[in-house]
Amino acid sequence: MNKSTVKEIKERFDNDVERFSNLDTGQIATIDAKISLELLTEASKRINPKAQYLLDIGCGAGNYSLKMLTKIADLNCTLVDLSKPMLDKAKERVSAKTNSTVEIIQGDIREVNLKDNGFDIILAGAVLHHLRDDKDWETTFGKLFRLLKPGGCLMISDLITQDTSAVNEYIWERYGDYLESVDGKEYRKKVFEYIEKEDSPRSMTYQLELMKKVGFKKTEILHKNMCFGAFGGIK
Repeated sequence: MNKSTVKEIKERFDNDVERFSNLDTGQIATIDAKISLELLTEASKRINPKAQYLLDIGCGAGNYSLKMLTKIADLNCTLVDLSKPMLDKAKERVSAKTNSTVEIIQGDIREVNLKDNGFDIILAGAVLHHLRDDKDWETTFGKLFRLLKPGGCLMISDLITQDTSAVNEYIWERYGDYLESVDGKEYRKKVFEYIEKEDSPRSMTYQLELMKKVGFKKTEILHKNMCFGAFGGIK
């Protein structure tokens, strides 16, 4: 199956702003979304208590930036997303919670121009699973590393795979059972078809090793439940 193009992904998110604005109802398919969000933002604060500059990639309607602002007040926020409607919603929500700057940039994180060594914290919530081949992953992780100030952190919450096919199969079976328990067989089928079409997740191990390869000094695993994880790296 051909994976979704950037344009197709953008159009889907353009039409889903309200759902992604609601952490209770918009993230049902994402296991432990709230726990991961809490852990990532609290860890970011403890790594960088004096942070001033936040970059939120694939920011959606701004949930990650909003949570980060409850930990460190008045961050300067740069929000990047493919979807202009998402960005407009995020800017409205985030601007109400910080007295500092809120900049929105519509585009693909792989292509937008941002300042090297410009950010204390980069948050990547459910976005990097859209990367495709090894080169794409390595180039993007390298860019995110360059964008961080020394001592800055990249924190990721995302869909992940397992490195061993037999284990991976088991974990996804369990995830399918979870989806079915939420809303039946049709819902399971719908979510799996969507993932097959749009996403190309990699394992947590792959991403942690890649962080080390591109230069991160330390990596941290914060949470894992089935095919979802929260983890990060410190420059």
